[in-house]
Amino acid sequence: MSPTVVATAFGGPEVLSVIDADVPEPGPGEVVVDFRAIGVNPIDHKLYSGAFGTDESQLPKRLGSEGAGVVSAVGPDAVGPAGPIAVGDEVIAFRGVGTYASRAVQPASSIIPKPAGLDWEQAGGLLLTAATAYDALEVLGVGQGDTVLIHGAAGGVGLLAVQLARLRGATVIGTGREVNHDYLRSIGAQPTTYGDGLADRVRDLAPGGITAAFDTVGADEAVDVSLELVADRSRIVTTAAFERAQAEGFGSIGGSNPDSAERRDAARQELVGLAGEGKLVNVVAKTFPLADVATAHSELQQPHDIGKFILLP
Repeated sequence: MSPTVVATAFGGPEVLSVIDADVPEPGPGEVVVDFRAIGVNPIDHKLYSGAFGTDESQLPKRLGSEGAGVVSAVGPDAVGPAGPIAVGDEVIAFRGVGTYASRAVQPASSIIPKPAGLDWEQAGGLLLTAATAYDALEVLGVGQGDTVLIHGAAGGVGLLAVQLARLRGATVIGTGREVNHDYLRSIGAQPTTYGDGLADRVRDLAPGGITAAFDTVGADEAVDVSLELVADRSRIVTTAAFERAQAEGFGSIGGSNPDSAERRDAARQELVGLAGEGKLVNVVAKTFPLADVATAHSELQQPHDIGKFILLP
């Protein structure tokens, strides 16, 4: 048995419960992971909020797609992207299944070795946001000489996008609350606040112009300013404003896009390697015991310290 988080209904964080769930023996191409740290992401809330429908046949719904832990059992042909998986391996799971648990069966295809120098908390919440950021920068073709505007640069995805864009040689301007500006500067971004006059503030910071824009927010302001400042709409991408992207001819990633999934999966080992070398830092804002998952989800929907929330089984 394993303490496991489930949503018993559709709604807010109050529908989350921790139950004791059976952990079956792993089948072909599966492993069991004893989790040490689990990433909390906004998509986890959307899955039980009703945003994607309220089919009650899906209840109770298990949550979580990423985490880090130790392999405690392996099934036949348990081979991950980096090769065969063995009991005792320290690993990161992404794209995992039902990772909000102390122990859970995971597809071997989701298992990446954890570098020894990467702590559990950073590892457990790294890959969903890092892979999303990587996906966006690949679509935008960001490289040396670019000046990139990142909307929501102090968010989970934005922080990784700033670092990855800087590693590619780009100049980065990032929007965020003023309280987060010092940290954004420390990782190489030129920060500015959102709100009235954003386009003019960005022009002042980038007199040579903006060559690409990444919207992690989905607000009309972010889209409008991107369209105003970036001449080539193929160099604008959003993770949230899907309807506007379709209507106005700029890019979107995520959702059910199979190309996004392929790019993100292919990048996992590279991203973990960068984190293990200290070149990519996944900031942890706060940790919560697994039993406090409802509190974590409630606080995630409010302004909070920069970085990821992590559950500790």
